[in-house]
Amino acid sequence: MGLLDTILGRSKPVRPDLDQLFAVPSAALTLQAGAGFIPTGLGSVCFAGVEGGTFARIRRDVEELLDADTDRGGIPVEFSQDSYGYTWLLSRRSPDDVAALVNDLHAVNTLLQDGGFGPQLLCSLIGFRDAEGRSLALVYLYKRGTFYPFAPVRGGAEKRDNQLELQIRATLGDDLRVEKDLSRWFPVWGAPGL
Repeated sequence: MGLLDTILGRSKPVRPDLDQLFAVPSAALTLQAGAGFIPTGLGSVCFAGVEGGTFARIRRDVEELLDADTDRGGIPVEFSQDSYGYTWLLSRRSPDDVAALVNDLHAVNTLLQDGGFGPQLLCSLIGFRDAEGRSLALVYLYKRGTFYPFAPVRGGAEKRDNQLELQIRATLGDDLRVEKDLSRWFPVWGAPGL
């Protein structure tokens, strides 16, 4: 970053740190003990769709890697596209094995990043639910290297439980690098895995 960048108020973007995802299993224990939320075993990665042979090869590599255990009872990954044109990959694991889910999400992010598609990565999320049936996602912002909680209100309306999100932020403050800028806590309505 140079003097001109400082004068114009430009900041150097945070370099993504995919290893931050490995803090989620510990955070899941904190969520369960501190707020009663348990993992659902669902997690997803969102990225901007890309065309071309290189991307198609990486997508096949991702499927082969994550579907390697389907002959032993594993559930195949699912790809879908949302109404905004973003592609989602959904991985399913046992709710008791958050580490395996995190490994899946990390592998997808790493393959895309190493294949030159890092700029297309948007976020990853890990789903949780409490005894009342409330949903919660820990969302990892790839370009910021931070997490934030997303808690949609039940009932199908696009409303958030802001109080719960702030409570989760306080609960996880020591476990995860939580995004400080609340305007970056984007809603992920209808995200697979939520």
